[in-house]
Amino acid sequence: MELAHSLLLNEEALAQITEAKRPVFIFEWLRFLDKVLVAANKVDVKEKQKKLVEQLTGLISSAPGPPTRKLLAKNLATLYSIGDTFTVFQTLDKCNDIIKSKDDTSAYLPTKLSAVACVGAFYERMGRMLGSSFPDTINNMLKALKSAESQGRSEILLSLQKVLNGLGGAAASCHRDIYKNARSLLTDRSMAVRCAVAKCLLELQNEAVFMWTTELENVATLCFKALEGSNYGVRVAVSKLLGTVMATALIPKQAAVMRQNVKRATLEEVLELMATGFLRGGSGFLKSGGEMLKGGGSVSREVRVGVTQAYVVFVTTLGGQWLERNFATFLSHVLDLVGHPRATQTHVEAVYSRRCVSFMLRSTLGGLLGEKAQMAAGKDICLALSKQMRAVEAVVNDTSGENKAGTADVSATQHVMVCALKELGSLVQSLSATASPLIQEPSIGLLETVSSVLLHPSMAARLAAAWCLRCVAVALPYQLTPLLERCAERINNLKSSPEAVSGYSFAMAALLGGVHQCPLGVPQSKGKVIAEDLLRTAAQNSRLSLQRTQAGWLLLGALMTLGPSLVRYHLPKMLLLWRNVFPRSQKEMEAEKARGDSFTWQVTLEGRAGALCAMRSFVAHCPELLTEDVIRRLMTPIECAMTMIVPSIIKVHGSHLKASAAMVRLRLYDILALLPPKTYEGSFNALLRELVTEFTLTDNSANTTTSLLRSLCHYDDSVLMGSWLQETDHKSIEDQLQPNSASGSGALEHDPSSIYLRVPVGEAMPGPLPLGVSVIDASVALFGVVFPHVLINPVRLQMLDHFAECIKQAKGVRQQAVQLNIFTAVLSALKGLAENKSTLGPEEVRKSALALVMGALDNPNPILRCAAGEALGRMAQVVGEATFIARMAQYSFDKLKSARDVVSRTGHSLALGCLHRYVGGIGSGQHLKTSVSILLALAQDGTSHEVQTWALHSLALIVDSSGPMYRGYVEPTLSLVLTLLLTVPPSHTEVHQCLGRCLGALITTVGPELQGNGATISTIRSSCLVGCAIMQDHSDSLVQAAAISCLQQLHMFAPRHVNLSSLVPCLCVHLCSSHLLLRRASVACLRQLVQREAAEVCEYAMTNTWCRETIPDLNITETGLEGVLFGMLDRETDRKLCHDIHDTLGHMLSSLAVDKLSHWLKLCKDVLAAGGSGAVVPVDLGKEDEDSEKQDEIDDDIMFTALGEDNNSKPSVAPRWVTRVFAADCLCRIILLCENADRTHFDLAAARDLLVLHLSDLIRMAFMAATDNSNQLRMAGLQALEDIIKKFASVPEPEFPGHVILEQYQANVGAALRPAFSPDTPSDITAKACQVCSTWIGSGVVSDLNDLRRVHNLLVSSLDKVQAGKGSCSQLYSESATTMEKLSVLKAWAEVTTHTHTHTRCEEEDVGADVLPPDSLILLVQPELPSLSRLWLAVLRDYALLTLPAEFSSQLPPDGGAFYTPETIDTARLHYRASWAPVLHAVALWLSSTGFRAGEGDEEAPAVSMQAPGATIYPQGNPVAQSTEELVKDRMHLMLGKRHTLELMMNYRKWRGYLLGVELLNVLHRLLLTRDPPDVQLQVTTVVQETIRATQEHRRLLEDGGEKESTFTLGEGGETGELLPGKSLVFAAMELLVFVLVRHLPQLNTRSVSCLPFFRYTCFTKYLGLCLKLCLFPVFLTGSMTILPTVLFLITGVLKETAVKTSDNSVPLPVSAALQGIKTIITSPLARSEKTRTQWTVLVRSSLASVIEYSQPDDSRPNMDEVSMLTAITLFLLSGSSEVIGVTVLQQGCMDRYRNALNSPDPWVQARCYQLLLSVFQHPSRALSTPYIHALAPLMVEKLKGAERSRPGTAMELQAVQEGIRVLENLVGMGEEQNRVQLLALLVPTLVSYLLDDNAFSSASPASKGLHEFALHNLMRIGPLYPAAFKTVIGAAPELKIRLESAIRANQASSKAKAAALLAQPAVQAAPTIKLKTSFF
Repeated sequence: MELAHSLLLNEEALAQITEAKRPVFIFEWLRFLDKVLVAANKVDVKEKQKKLVEQLTGLISSAPGPPTRKLLAKNLATLYSIGDTFTVFQTLDKCNDIIKSKDDTSAYLPTKLSAVACVGAFYERMGRMLGSSFPDTINNMLKALKSAESQGRSEILLSLQKVLNGLGGAAASCHRDIYKNARSLLTDRSMAVRCAVAKCLLELQNEAVFMWTTELENVATLCFKALEGSNYGVRVAVSKLLGTVMATALIPKQAAVMRQNVKRATLEEVLELMATGFLRGGSGFLKSGGEMLKGGGSVSREVRVGVTQAYVVFVTTLGGQWLERNFATFLSHVLDLVGHPRATQTHVEAVYSRRCVSFMLRSTLGGLLGEKAQMAAGKDICLALSKQMRAVEAVVNDTSGENKAGTADVSATQHVMVCALKELGSLVQSLSATASPLIQEPSIGLLETVSSVLLHPSMAARLAAAWCLRCVAVALPYQLTPLLERCAERINNLKSSPEAVSGYSFAMAALLGGVHQCPLGVPQSKGKVIAEDLLRTAAQNSRLSLQRTQAGWLLLGALMTLGPSLVRYHLPKMLLLWRNVFPRSQKEMEAEKARGDSFTWQVTLEGRAGALCAMRSFVAHCPELLTEDVIRRLMTPIECAMTMIVPSIIKVHGSHLKASAAMVRLRLYDILALLPPKTYEGSFNALLRELVTEFTLTDNSANTTTSLLRSLCHYDDSVLMGSWLQETDHKSIEDQLQPNSASGSGALEHDPSSIYLRVPVGEAMPGPLPLGVSVIDASVALFGVVFPHVLINPVRLQMLDHFAECIKQAKGVRQQAVQLNIFTAVLSALKGLAENKSTLGPEEVRKSALALVMGALDNPNPILRCAAGEALGRMAQVVGEATFIARMAQYSFDKLKSARDVVSRTGHSLALGCLHRYVGGIGSGQHLKTSVSILLALAQDGTSHEVQTWALHSLALIVDSSGPMYRGYVEPTLSLVLTLLLTVPPSHTEVHQCLGRCLGALITTVGPELQGNGATISTIRSSCLVGCAIMQDHSDSLVQAAAISCLQQLHMFAPRHVNLSSLVPCLCVHLCSSHLLLRRASVACLRQLVQREAAEVCEYAMTNTWCRETIPDLNITETGLEGVLFGMLDRETDRKLCHDIHDTLGHMLSSLAVDKLSHWLKLCKDVLAAGGSGAVVPVDLGKEDEDSEKQDEIDDDIMFTALGEDNNSKPSVAPRWVTRVFAADCLCRIILLCENADRTHFDLAAARDLLVLHLSDLIRMAFMAATDNSNQLRMAGLQALEDIIKKFASVPEPEFPGHVILEQYQANVGAALRPAFSPDTPSDITAKACQVCSTWIGSGVVSDLNDLRRVHNLLVSSLDKVQAGKGSCSQLYSESATTMEKLSVLKAWAEVTTHTHTHTRCEEEDVGADVLPPDSLILLVQPELPSLSRLWLAVLRDYALLTLPAEFSSQLPPDGGAFYTPETIDTARLHYRASWAPVLHAVALWLSSTGFRAGEGDEEAPAVSMQAPGATIYPQGNPVAQSTEELVKDRMHLMLGKRHTLELMMNYRKWRGYLLGVELLNVLHRLLLTRDPPDVQLQVTTVVQETIRATQEHRRLLEDGGEKESTFTLGEGGETGELLPGKSLVFAAMELLVFVLVRHLPQLNTRSVSCLPFFRYTCFTKYLGLCLKLCLFPVFLTGSMTILPTVLFLITGVLKETAVKTSDNSVPLPVSAALQGIKTIITSPLARSEKTRTQWTVLVRSSLASVIEYSQPDDSRPNMDEVSMLTAITLFLLSGSSEVIGVTVLQQGCMDRYRNALNSPDPWVQARCYQLLLSVFQHPSRALSTPYIHALAPLMVEKLKGAERSRPGTAMELQAVQEGIRVLENLVGMGEEQNRVQLLALLVPTLVSYLLDDNAFSSASPASKGLHEFALHNLMRIGPLYPAAFKTVIGAAPELKIRLESAIRANQASSKAKAAALLAQPAVQAAPTIKLKTSFF
């Protein structure tokens, strides 16, 4: 491929390669040329132009394929536009000659088409530069058009489109000719030609004024005709043409108007024309006049769907502002459409028309208008509704019956109502809480208007009104309860009206069904009251009217959706009611058949259907209540329903009961499908008979087909099913064109129960299919459930044979219908078998099934062939035997080899693909070679594109399923794919789509190998890239989407080889595509790219200037790609797409936000500011003395209103609330990212683009979000505010020392919080606001108590609400929501209280600091504490009960607790779990401050506070999902609470339960096992300490009280010393502390060093030291000897592991703690106790031996701190008895360690060694010190004498010498008088040797001078101390005397002042200069 990369075609290389590879080589060269021509030097191009033109024009005659000719034409045009244009006319003439050629053979066609493509490209690129040659060219092409075949026609038309585009208005003279020739082709049999004509005419209308003036009607009629029998592509193209022409006729283009005097069409005329298409279709008046007069003839569905799309194009072209101004007219027009009798001739047609009108409204109103305009539109819809309703009421109230026409109008208004109400509901739901003004505006009266429709005579209208009310309640949850109350009241008041009973029961059912979408729910009592009332009335009167019966059961079904917590209380009544609806026995059943008339039977059947429906709802929504007993009791009525004989009743009482009977069957099938099949296995035979009768249409004369086949076939197979649609933006209307019965005709009136069910994903409202289809669907689904459980093989065989017989008996259309239903049932059964891992059965069953399936593989219906292929694959999967699979494969091989018809070849090629799909590569490996060779051959069958499509699709399935096994076939397959991509005409889009799938599968098969550089891999990779390039340039959006997905896979495996600079701009263009799948593919690809290369992607998107001209919608401004994606969020409704956009923006944010902070913050600010105008006005505080504060707050609120107003480049639609919520979430993420990236983002002193510089913007954005109308945005805003407070609370304000930066924003914080405390605010927002309040008060930002009162008052007001208690105010939300709100308030107060405590402690510790004035925060909390403490204790009591295990549930109070009700117990647990920890902490603090003298009684309070923690650590059920931070916080509160409680217990002598302490420690141990952050560990150790202190204190009190001999006072272990686990406090404490130590020092665990993760202890030293101290508490008990070995082991182990040298020679805290521990143990009373002395001595001696061993110098521990080890040894020597340290071996070891230290090269070690030796030498026991003096003094003297030769060079070396001299001085002092001279004879000469003469002194180093001065000072001090001995020593050595005198003289010679300073200095240094932070001696 590299050889193709040259400016001129490398003809030598081309000649050398094989014929098959040449097209690819040429295409690759053209690709290279396309890139290089634009960038090349013009001079170079002109030099080679002649040769290039020759080569390119030569290629025209080489019969190039479609992609090649397209690229060839583009390159030729580019070449002439860049280089010289001398020969352009010559080339143009050559092309025209080729087009004129009479050669019509298929071989010459590609050459002709290449010439056509070149002409189009020339004119498109150069336009008017080509002068007046265009008339000839156009005429030439028009002539060719008349004789061309379909492919030629479409290519010529597309070329004409390019010619028109290039020439613009200059080609006016030819416009009419083109129009005349093209219009007749709009109804061409080839769909590709129709598309091409539509595109050509669309281009033409830009300049041809006549098209939208004089010819407007003709164009419209032509378009209507073109839509007849059209496919999706034609509908899109023609609707675009029609919509654009109509829009241009209404508002002509300025240039055209100026050129000619144009008569503009009016809006009425344009709409009337379009309405003609919608209502009358493509037939003119005359042609259809007869039909119309007769009233027959309906519009073809394709035309109606196409015109619907055209309406949307029409409005979209005119734009949002036009729609805003003309909405009332447009609405009136489209509602008139659906009210027209021709649109609603049959019920199904009416439903289809409604769908179309709803689509028009949603697509325009939902996408083009901003939120304000949408609210105005909502008002217009309300007006239209009330107008319609007035007309209806006039007819209904007309008792005279004069208004006959009005009755027909009433039935027509139902469809108008349905459309208007559906759109109103969708509108309100999309606006969510921002729709509040629309609902509350009295002049609109939305709720009254909608409610009035509940009395409409038509059920469809009543259901639509109910649905609209549900949408209102979901959007505005505060309306849910009032609406339910109003409906319940109206039902009671209007019992006599059947419409009222029906309408209001629909509304209530809809509202109850919407509760699951409202997180805050409804009060349980509401549901309870309604349920009880209905149950009562239903039980009282068995002969209820039909409506009452239906309404009653509908509401009971709806109540089931509220879930088990409510239903549980009514279940016994419900079961009784269900049983009573059906006869009790067979006898009763027989008897009732003889009774009753037609009406009573209808009521009975409806009642039974309703009962079964309520049962189904119960089973679906309350699975927790389905015990075996309940199922058994349910089965009684269900079994009765199964045996109920309905046909005889219908025969007697008339066929109008058929619908009711069918409804009973539908409900029965539905509930059976939900129950376990085992429960009704006794009725299988009868049930299966019924099911088979149902779907084989035995008793059904209509040819009804199931709608389930599509869902049972594989999603990927939709490409084969022709008419079956991929997902598009038009899916909701295109559905009605699908082939199965009543497809897309779903409507609420078909099944009213769907009004309370969950809406299917992607649907605006439920759309149950007509009853006939639903029953067949239900029977098919149930057949799939039951069949796997029928284990009797003869029954299976019988059924399969029966199916074959049924198909055989039926004929024509009915046969197709029966076969479709049977196949769906068989597929459902096979799927069930696969899921149950069952087998199909013995050979005869398999044979029968196989015959059934194989017969359908040759069926002419493609859908049946698809189903047969799928069934075959499933069968292979279920049977799973190699021989069976081989037989099936061989049968298809033989068929494919012999058959020549398209049907057989397609069916059997799919069979091969499905076999591989379901048995995988390994299961079908032996057939792989044959399958591939056959399919590759079929794929090359150019005569039938259908065969190619099916073969390629199967090939893709095989490649996918074979995985690595396919590797050997990759090259030939890839070669075929490329060949076909280059040759198959683009109009055969299905072939190209399948080629795309094949290419994707091949890329996956090769996988990571694609990164390699070998020749083979390079070829494969370049082939893949060429294939992607061809598909990218295809005109079909699905093919382009396949190309993108292939490139995405390539990028995953070989990122270096995918060129982002060309891919990213291409993806950006597709973001504005009108095709959903293409937008999805583009965003999915971008999502992957930005995960790895976000910066590059954004850069390439910004440089994407070229496509802004070609794609006007693509608005990549300075906001970049991220701005475009934010904009898409406002327009897109597809969930998958929105999710991917969120992810893409999230990845971009993570990678780029920190580096481009200003840019991202501006982006978020612009999005949030756009909706800022809808801010909530804060509530007036209503206090006279706060006027000035009020004014401040109002100023705060209006502070930000002008934000963003100056931006003129705003999009026409402001960002919607959903996008603004996402922007607020992004803001929180940015703050977190900045924190993780660099803490300097919170430092104002660092001057860069840091987050802190944008603080005012952050506050502003949080404020705007927190005060918005949208509840979700308010939540996001409050979250952002909390994050800001937490992160910036401690950031200082550099300009005002002592202040923090957030202080200036306190007014804004108050203003943002106040609206959240208004009475009508939802509970979850108030709860969040409480959290923010406590964060703000506790942050310490505000230092003025009065300033804090703003926020504090909000908490006080919410506390009043809590104190009001249960049921004090009218409830809007569920009791659970009230629980959440109250607990949040109490939690906030608890947190404020704990912050108060912290601040108070800070003040005590640091009174002088600039903190809050003493007790200021306490003043805020103090007044509320009495009531708070009571409420807090109630919370803890509730929580302790709620955490009891399930078996104690009977002990729970029947009326609930202080803050929860029994019904909401499950949800309440979650809220308590989130709040209990801070509350416990606050209670402990409060108890601490009151000393247990608070009102609740001494015993109860601690019990409550102690009960909760134990219960909480192991709560019942799954814990709520919490972040690590929250869990840690909870545990911190728990620990602090326990700690304070224990302090109280100890101080106030409340320690009653010894075992309680043991249990507490065990619980803490378990807590650490599950979660052990360092701060929690520290708190745990503190609690352990308090526990042990409490125990010791209690023991002391008992002893003081005279209980000398109690078991407790003896201490643990008793006489034997045994510590019992579970009963021993010491054991529990040791277990816990050992765990903590081993957690940080795994080396202490001798069994397994690597068992626990090793945390570095640098930040944990504090509590490690504490742990070691705690180890010492138990040693005062009599069981001490049991634990002493462990304690000593731990202490020495910690010393060994943590005694490591530090840079500043400091002692680490763990070492300090270990040394303290050693001293405490050695000096403990145990050493003196007779009982323990011997054992104690052995253990301590062993520990000393360990320390000596650990301090042995070792290469493996080069950083060992010898000083700490020596200190430990010294502690043993000083504190231990002679029994311990007198052992010779130990003594020798100690001396060795001292020697090592004295010989150490480190002067610090020497100095400390001298200090420690001094303490040993001074030991009062001479027996101890003497051996050490004898052993070590000589070495010391030697070392000190050596200092004369190598004088100290540093201060530390000087210090070491000084310390050594001090030891010698002390030895002199300790010596006896007679030995004094000998000792001084060692010291004095050493000191004199340190003196310097005058010359040496002046040049000596400071350390050397210091040594001189130190020696002189000491000599002058020693002389007077020991005069006689000193004289003796000096006299004995005259040189010493001379040297000393000389030094003294020199000293006296210096100035007195200096002398004084010199003398003072040594005096200061006399004390030891090295001191330990902790003294151990």
